[in-house]
Amino acid sequence: MVKICLKRIGKTKNPSYRVIVLDKQKDPHGRYLENLGTYDPRTKIAKLNAEAIKSWMLKGAQPSATVHNLLVTNKIIDAPKKRVSKMSKRHREKLEAKKPAAAEAMAGKPTPTPPEAPQDKPIESATA
Repeated sequence: MVKICLKRIGKTKNPSYRVIVLDKQKDPHGRYLENLGTYDPRTKIAKLNAEAIKSWMLKGAQPSATVHNLLVTNKIIDAPKKRVSKMSKRHREKLEAKKPAAAEAMAGKPTPTPPEAPQDKPIESATA
């Protein structure tokens, strides 16, 4: 299977990426099939070859989640964005445990009303 992914290039602490096509089992730092463009995350500038990307996707190439979101942002494909970062199972369980407790706490308390602002009083001038 062929995938479209990012290959990091650039200096230390100054990343830039190439959008490449390669076989899924191959190392992205080795040889690749085709260079489809570049992406600079610091300036958010992406120079992509839209025609080549669409032709590879028609041939069956699957973009990675990050590349998919990059293509959606640049309006090359029309689809909803994918969630890139994954939540650990333990963290998800903690959040689910907090939701019912927060709902019960809110059910017992009345909603606070904001205090009214004091009325503006005319300023009296002191004449002596």
